[in-house]
Amino acid sequence: MRPRDSLLEAMLALKALDPRISVNEIVAFLYTCENEGLSVQELAYVAGLTQSTASRSLRSLGRLGSDWAHAPALGLVDAFLNPTDGRSHVIHLTEQGRELRDRLDALIRRAAPIDYKLK
Repeated sequence: MRPRDSLLEAMLALKALDPRISVNEIVAFLYTCENEGLSVQELAYVAGLTQSTASRSLRSLGRLGSDWAHAPALGLVDAFLNPTDGRSHVIHLTEQGRELRDRLDALIRRAAPIDYKLK
C-alpha cells in the first residue's frame, strides 16, 4: 500500500476544520493562499466561480464573529473594504489561514513521486 499522497493529505487537513467544508470553499481558500489581496470579483474570475458562489464560499471561511462571515466561519480569511473603491472587499488570510497554508505547503514540499512499474 502506498502512503497517502499530498493532495489527499491537504484535503483531509481542510476537512478536519469542518467536515462540511465544500469543494468551492477549498478552492476559494487555495486561491486566496496564492493571491492574497484579491477582491471577491477577481477571485471569482480566477477560480472559475460565479461572484455569488465565491462570496458565499469566502464568507464561510471568514472569522467567527465578523459581520462579513457566516457559518461555519472557519477563521481562515478576513475581508476588508477595498481601498480603491470602498464598495468591494479584498481578501487576506488570518493567522490561522497562514498557518494552514504553511502546513499545506510543507505537505507538498515533502511529497515524493509514487514508485510504480508498468507491467
